Amino acid sequence: MREITIHTPFIALNELLKLAGVVGSGAEAKLLIRSGEVWVNGESCTVVRKKITVNDRVDVPDQGSFTVVSEA
Repeated sequence: MREITIHTPFIALNELLKLAGVVGSGAEAKLLIRSGEVWVNGESCTVVRKKITVNDRVDVPDQGSFTVVSEA
């Protein structure tokens, strides 16, 4: 599982996928999320700009799992 560090209280799911290198653009992120292939804390998520906070887990099949951490 890869850790993604954020410097704000939250990050939008689509922005997280771009930051993690899962997708190359916002349009790709939107399509992937709306397809139901992105899981947040064990539940399928289709909300493109869902707020992801510290300790949330994001799973993308064939791409990996990501945990959000805060800059210490």
